[in-house]
Amino acid sequence: MASSIVPAVEPVLRLDFDHGGPGCVLGPIALSLLPGETVALTGPSGVGKTSLLRIAAGLDGTFRGHREATERLAVVFQEPTLLPWRTALQNLIIIARITEDQAQVWLEKVGLAGFGDRFPGALSLGQQRRLSLARAFAGAPDLLLMDEPFVSLDPVLATDMMRVFEDLRAARPCATLIVTHVQAEAERLAGRILRLEGRPARLIEDDQKAGAYFQLSASGVTTSRS
Repeated sequence: MASSIVPAVEPVLRLDFDHGGPGCVLGPIALSLLPGETVALTGPSGVGKTSLLRIAAGLDGTFRGHREATERLAVVFQEPTLLPWRTALQNLIIIARITEDQAQVWLEKVGLAGFGDRFPGALSLGQQRRLSLARAFAGAPDLLLMDEPFVSLDPVLATDMMRVFEDLRAARPCATLIVTHVQAEAERLAGRILRLEGRPARLIEDDQKAGAYFQLSASGVTTSRS
């Protein structure tokens, strides 16, 4: 008789570490992300949000502990890390390893149709952030790490950028860890909200969303389970 046991879902990111000794920003941290879920990481400035994201991205090897993550990951940094000597189109083709036709499609998806021949220096901050978002999703990641991707934008632009992100995420679901200091962004975008507090900082889960898990379908409809 066939077993009715449903296999456990394997996380695409698992962290269990102590960042270091006395004086370190981060204390002991345990964190995991499941496929398709979006987790927001909040907390005051300087508490260690970016430090934690860098560890998750594999960019900081000084911590003591364990990191396990999918190889298919993309990072959207707070400051767009675009190739300044390459056009918008080339930034997509080279980094995401896609064709020119595919790159044109991605530019259109983020509202940059007709901007393919422009260099990053000729783009506004909002346009650079759109290009960074397109580049991240064009690589088809299973894990997306975002460090305050809507910071320094006016409220109207930030709202529009969140909509673009939601559309891209619905079309190509991936686990996402998004760092933000704006509670409204966390509540809109994430199924689970974690807060870094203290010195050294530790993770505290938002009581209102504790245990929630949001899986996005291709239609954009969100379902949850506890």
